[in-house]
Amino acid sequence: MKVVIFGCGRSGSMLALQLASRGHKVTVIEKNPESLERLGKDYPVRIVLGNGLDLDTLEKAGVDSCNAFFAMTRGDNTNLMAAQIVQHNYGVERVAVKVSDPVRAEAYRKLGLFCINAAALIAGMCLTWFQQENYQPIDEYNKLAEEMEL
Repeated sequence: MKVVIFGCGRSGSMLALQLASRGHKVTVIEKNPESLERLGKDYPVRIVLGNGLDLDTLEKAGVDSCNAFFAMTRGDNTNLMAAQIVQHNYGVERVAVKVSDPVRAEAYRKLGLFCINAAALIAGMCLTWFQQENYQPIDEYNKLAEEMEL
């Protein structure tokens, strides 16, 4: 499959390398060339230097023909905007968004975006581990805790 990843931080670079090692064609959009060092010396991915909110950059990365798009930068607003642009302007159906704020992640989930929230995943899995229970499917953890709902 053809995949575009916006952001080459810890999560984005690891995902890029894992997908590429499984035979997927991966393009990474990154504006900071130093971040590309996370991919190693002989990285098996295509690089597009630029901002993933820019339509020209997205098109250069091939988002108009990709099977999936991952917004993996540090900024929630940037990730959510990029995801919406890719979903609405280019019709990409498989769009995943890294969102640090669990409340915001839940709000955008309700709008149809697939949001990954590390805090919810880690807290839920730690609770399960602490209580010595069997681990649940990821969707059981990747949601706003009932205790946090307004």
